[in-house]
Amino acid sequence: MAAYVISEVEVRDQAAMEAYRALAAKTIAQYDGRYLVRGGQVELLEGGPPPNAIVIAEFPTMARLKEWYASSEYAEALKLRASALERRLLLVEGVLTP
Repeated sequence: MAAYVISEVEVRDQAAMEAYRALAAKTIAQYDGRYLVRGGQVELLEGGPPPNAIVIAEFPTMARLKEWYASSEYAEALKLRASALERRLLLVEGVLTP
């Protein structure tokens, strides 16, 4: 069953964000993930406050997603994350549909 990582992002430093984004994208692909949403305009309909940006990546399984997050390759990107962006990160298991 597919699993998703959903990130609500607020950029702190644009240059650091670009470096983080490049490293993260490489590792997501390496662990069989793919971006479904990466930025784009966010329109808030309910609740608040609105996030600045949303990123959603899909992985084939929750196990593979967690393997990516704990990987030494992604650890390199995480070193940049604190200076690059503030975020809320959610892991969501997909739903099987008939």
